[in-house]
Amino acid sequence: MRPAWRCRVCGAHWPCQPARLGLLVEYRHDRTALLVYLGGLMAEAGEQLGHATGLYERFLGWARARGGTMFHVNHEPGAEIHHTDPFAAPAGQRSPVRRLRGRLAAPVTLWTAPGPAGLTVSSTLVAEGEPDRLLGLIDPESDLWAAVEEAGRFAVAPLGPPHRQLADRFAGLFPSPGGLFAIGSWTDTPYGPVPSDAGGWAGCRLDAAREYGWGLLVEATIEAVDLAEETAPLLHYRGRYRELD
Repeated sequence: MRPAWRCRVCGAHWPCQPARLGLLVEYRHDRTALLVYLGGLMAEAGEQLGHATGLYERFLGWARARGGTMFHVNHEPGAEIHHTDPFAAPAGQRSPVRRLRGRLAAPVTLWTAPGPAGLTVSSTLVAEGEPDRLLGLIDPESDLWAAVEEAGRFAVAPLGPPHRQLADRFAGLFPSPGGLFAIGSWTDTPYGPVPSDAGGWAGCRLDAAREYGWGLLVEATIEAVDLAEETAPLLHYRGRYRELD
């Protein structure tokens, strides 16, 4: 996010729509605390962005209380805002590259590392070879990357339809009281904890990482694969979770 103050996932000015939704859910019982938090970030962004205009509306204007809740949040994981999204960019202003990416269905995976730390990732690619490799784009400012960089290894688990809430939680879009790993059943591995009901997992050794677009391109060698009974995949397509017919 810093110092460009753009979302590392979508490239939009932060706080983008998913970030605003996550903040409203997290601070739904304390709007004052939300405004204080955003005010501090606005001051920091003002110092780093120089004479950027519109910072007040960008950071605080949308979050001000207006006689009750701004909109109803559907707490079903992966659901859309009811009935319209007040933060969505007008059709004519949407990035064509972002629209293109949205039309590419992507598998939803969970990356974890000793610590533990974890992050939902929808840009995972496996390349067969000698050795077998795995690549992915992640947020360089995430707790996951700090843990991966320190441990030099991580686990990747494909998620299924029952993991929608888990995916939202590790993406920062759903509250996680008690910590990210406090809910659910987990299996400890040398590479990081994985959901016990996942379709399997891969243990990876970090090889290299470099900035790529707004994200961090991580390259790794697959050292272990543990496949459970085949399960249906959870997909991300045009901003929503999908399932195979």
